[in-house]
Amino acid sequence: MEIPTLENIRAKLIPLSLDNYQQLEKIALEKDLIYYSPSDISTSEKLKDYIQTAIDGLENKTTIPFIIYDKEKQAYAGSTRFGLINWKNKVLHIGWTWLGHKFQSTGLNINIKFLMLQYVFESIEFDKVEFRIDERNKKSRKAVEKLGATLEGILRKDTLMQDGFRRNTCCYGILKTEWPQIKKRLLAVLDATK
Repeated sequence: MEIPTLENIRAKLIPLSLDNYQQLEKIALEKDLIYYSPSDISTSEKLKDYIQTAIDGLENKTTIPFIIYDKEKQAYAGSTRFGLINWKNKVLHIGWTWLGHKFQSTGLNINIKFLMLQYVFESIEFDKVEFRIDERNKKSRKAVEKLGATLEGILRKDTLMQDGFRRNTCCYGILKTEWPQIKKRLLAVLDATK
């Protein structure tokens, strides 16, 4: 499957591969970077396994992974992907997103999410985007709510975390019919941050 590069003046999402993932090794080792994720990227080997899982999903057409480049800071910042892609029902998830600490709360994330939503609704013309977030992760929940996503429900104790804790998962969604209004508002936000 051909993966596009998604880009605006702030962010560049480059197809993630075993050829470029090493750019993420230093960031992946940052403390508590993905505390609320069931994944583990705390060593070079675990990061490589995580990337391999994403690439395997790409081959199965269930994921599209990206490495994130911050054009303002001129540095690689993290990773994100489309996942659980359901081509028949035209629904996918945006997630597996992590940014190095110095890239958080800088406006980079909203640029990334805008590019991804625009691609989903305008290029591949899907009908819905979903986000799944640990109920305890208030920062990520707030970020998704700022995008305009609607909380559709909470799956109770549905995901086993690395430490044995069973988390509740908040399910958010954005519909294609909601995208024009959300796009207009997000463009205004992005214009204000230039």
